Amino acid sequence: MDKAELRKLQEFLRKSLDNQGIKVAPGKRNPDDADVQLGERRIGAITVDDEDGDRSFSFEMKIPVERPVLQDYLRRLFETAKLTVVPRGQKGDSADLTNGGDFLGVISSDDPKAKSFTLQMAILDFDLDEL
Repeated sequence: MDKAELRKLQEFLRKSLDNQGIKVAPGKRNPDDADVQLGERRIGAITVDDEDGDRSFSFEMKIPVERPVLQDYLRRLFETAKLTVVPRGQKGDSADLTNGGDFLGVISSDDPKAKSFTLQMAILDFDLDEL
């Protein structure tokens, strides 16, 4: 990822998660990826998908809490009351994350007892063109 993409990804996440403290930097573990930080804390990673000729990105963040406190944890982490965890009908092992009604990504349980979760957000190249 080049500097322009990193900057656009940072702006996209700041807008989507409603927090200006989010930083996107070249990945320390893999230079083709990006690390996502909130303050000094690494909260996730962005990977690139160039298959099929279209460039897209995937933001993944581990969430170390159980389902009953998931929404509260995310609101506190990103310091915004706009984030909402919405159940996905019959699927009890996952939920949608929204910001003011706008879909952001899917939160999936990491284990059968739902003691931790992973947020996955797809970021398409045209999402970044608007920035």
